[in-house]
Amino acid sequence: MPDRSIQHHCGLFGVFGHPEAAYLAQLALYAQQHRGQESAGICTTDGEQLKRHVGMGLVGDVFDHRKTAELRNPAAIGHVRYSTTGSDTIANSQPLLFEFAGGQVAIAHNGTLTNAALLRRNFENEGHIFQTTCDTEVIIHLLAKFAHSAGGGPPDPLVRVLGHLQGAYSLLLLFPDRIVAVRDPMGFRPLSLGRTAEGAQVIVSETCALDMIDAEYVRDLEPGEIVTITREGTSSRRFGNGDRPSADPQAACIFEMIYFADPSSDVFGENVHMVRERMGRRLARENPVEADLVVPVPNCARCAAIGYAHESGIRLERGFTTSHYAGRSFIMPSQTSRDLAVKMKLNVIKQVVNGKRLVVVEDSVVRGTTTRGKMGALRRAGAREIHLRVASPPIRHPCYFGIDFPDPNELAASGRTVEEIRQYLGVDSLHYLSQEGMLECVRMSPSQYCTACFSGDYPIDTEEPVEKFALERHQLRLFP
Repeated sequence: MPDRSIQHHCGLFGVFGHPEAAYLAQLALYAQQHRGQESAGICTTDGEQLKRHVGMGLVGDVFDHRKTAELRNPAAIGHVRYSTTGSDTIANSQPLLFEFAGGQVAIAHNGTLTNAALLRRNFENEGHIFQTTCDTEVIIHLLAKFAHSAGGGPPDPLVRVLGHLQGAYSLLLLFPDRIVAVRDPMGFRPLSLGRTAEGAQVIVSETCALDMIDAEYVRDLEPGEIVTITREGTSSRRFGNGDRPSADPQAACIFEMIYFADPSSDVFGENVHMVRERMGRRLARENPVEADLVVPVPNCARCAAIGYAHESGIRLERGFTTSHYAGRSFIMPSQTSRDLAVKMKLNVIKQVVNGKRLVVVEDSVVRGTTTRGKMGALRRAGAREIHLRVASPPIRHPCYFGIDFPDPNELAASGRTVEEIRQYLGVDSLHYLSQEGMLECVRMSPSQYCTACFSGDYPIDTEEPVEKFALERHQLRLFP
């Protein structure tokens, strides 16, 4: 059972009306580096012309003072990427920059379009040429098509474009004179508005980026909302299901709260750390056990482990050391690099765990092999008992909306009982947080979250199975 762990999506940033927009973008992308480590990019505008720089690797690898200075302009969008569709190549690095009859446009996307392969085939049959193999590019082809047919006037070409998209998407589009931000009608992915002390308007995937640049939070974009920022100010309009006022998310990704988002961020209206701590407390009530220590698996499980320790009265202890230089293994581009990153990142503190009964708290178990390796390391260090407690339900179903586990055959819990998983992981006991317990730890009503990876209840249908490299394979069939 190969373990690629959890693969993430991307992080977005936009700023309008600040003389150092590129520098702010660089800082904000640093703050959101956990959302993607494959590539980073920034595109800016002086009001007439767009400039772009993208590169493979971390933000610090792609940008230095010279590169950022070359992009100096009063408006910018930025992107850190993990590829949930398309390979990790420079051609797929975002923001993507294009020129069509309507002028220049750059685009950055967080999420997955479930009908991208179908749209692309239709365009290719019409003779369109694609520059990338990621799903985002179909948006530009749609925009060019409808902007041309609209003749520059109504109906709104962007609304027509969005009406053809299915799946999860938060978008930033940079035109020479404006930034446009979009959140899909189901509200899968977070997207927030902020304001700097100088009055510049800011858009972020996570509010931790606002903290990095000393900007204040204003509000979340609502599902089905389009926000346009120009020199004249900020305006809003709606599309799809978002035509109702005060629309609430109908499919907010619960995994943002469990794993993806930084604990300091406020996502879907509440602080991530506080939610994870409540999940840990609930896990302790649902699955108590006699033990000597509570040990979190760094880094995301720390919040839940704090809650478990407080609720159970069992002392919280550090059982692993963590290297801050190895990166997050779940967003490494290959299995070999992910396995190596885990070995480089975590090391057991033998003197702490030797002879002890441990409650080991994990945030999630996806494919299982990485978790199994961690449990084996604790055994070799002399742990007397290992009781694994997972602060989320079993992941039994694939995700098609921006998390890279679309193959059910790769999931540890797909078609297996908890006892079978326990035996595979080599622990003395294994318990997961119940779905009911999980949903009682968050603010919104259960119907407003997407829990498809746990329940199999998908909020929208997919026209065909979503595969990460489907567009590459389609291309090879066309040109063997």
